[in-house]
Amino acid sequence: MSRRAREIIDLSSTLADIWRVLSDEERVLIKKNARFVHYKKNETIYIEDEQPKDLMCLLKGKVKIYKSGVGGRNQIIRMIRPIQYFGYRAFFAREPYVTAASAFEASTVCFISMDLIEDMLRKNGNLALFFIQMLSFDLGVADNRVVNLTQKHVRGRLAESLIFLKESYGVEEDGATINIYLAREDLANLSNMTTANAIRTLANFVNERIISLDGRKIKIIDEDKLMKISNIG
Repeated sequence: MSRRAREIIDLSSTLADIWRVLSDEERVLIKKNARFVHYKKNETIYIEDEQPKDLMCLLKGKVKIYKSGVGGRNQIIRMIRPIQYFGYRAFFAREPYVTAASAFEASTVCFISMDLIEDMLRKNGNLALFFIQMLSFDLGVADNRVVNLTQKHVRGRLAESLIFLKESYGVEEDGATINIYLAREDLANLSNMTTANAIRTLANFVNERIISLDGRKIKIIDEDKLMKISNIG
């Protein structure tokens, strides 16, 4: 079996949520036009101000959506996990990307032309509703993050980020080590703080036996206390 044939099989199973609202003809068009791109760790997927052309779905790996800030410091806006879609909002808004995306680790992304998707949307009300629901969900997540990142103190922001990472990517076989390894800078960018503050707060969490560290691995020891710190803010 060819590599593309395997990817098409992966595509139909991975996109099960959108697959069920497509007609047989639309599924054939998706399979025919889908492109698969493999990215190395830290490789850029798209950049700010680039014109959007494709719907993207992460098939394997981990991807970060981020925006450049003051002084060249990046702010991580969202973390994408497998079977999540991204890159389509800017197309619907008829504007360039206001964020950038890159691979946290070796990743495979499926690209489907947004022109094709838009043509289907005009004919398929269920598909249109599917995208409305996705956009609505993403807006809710964005609203919550704006409040949390601006009103919570450093400890609350970092605790929330660790819980978010655990819920998004799960844990290793020990049931406690978060299944993603982030540089301290990335963790700081996710939590809207300086790298120095992230390192200091992580050290405090270790001293309080809330977490333990092994290089970039973070093991949650006391999730209840971590949740309490996040809630208190």
